[in-house]
Amino acid sequence: MDIAEIERIIHAGVPLAAAWRIEVLAAAAGAATLRLPADPRLLRPGDTVSGPALMGLADVAMWAALLSVQGGRDNSVTSTMTVNFLRPAGPGPVLAEARLVKRGKRMLFGEILLRAETSVDTAVHITTTWAVIGAAAGA
Repeated sequence: MDIAEIERIIHAGVPLAAAWRIEVLAAAAGAATLRLPADPRLLRPGDTVSGPALMGLADVAMWAALLSVQGGRDNSVTSTMTVNFLRPAGPGPVLAEARLVKRGKRMLFGEILLRAETSVDTAVHITTTWAVIGAAAGA
């Protein structure tokens, strides 16, 4: 599955990701890198990307990592997300690097690092668990 197809699935499944113009830069083997372009609508006071936008980017990035190992079919849902804001991410763009840490029968565990595109310093560290659910009714 190529990254264009993963991006199409994400934009269709999470219309907010399409509205924010989130780009999938890479997705393979349980890892994904996504880019949130600069957008003044996503800024909070202090001229930095808001927490809700950063958490949304992280959640979508984890889904891209999962799609990369599920052949583009994943009905898992976010169960928990622990977010540690380490420093402001700036006004954007922001990169998200997600990786699947452990894939169990009922739970998936992941980690996402967010940083300003112009920096090597992590701005936000996220750990997440996803619940594995069966195929959608009627599928």
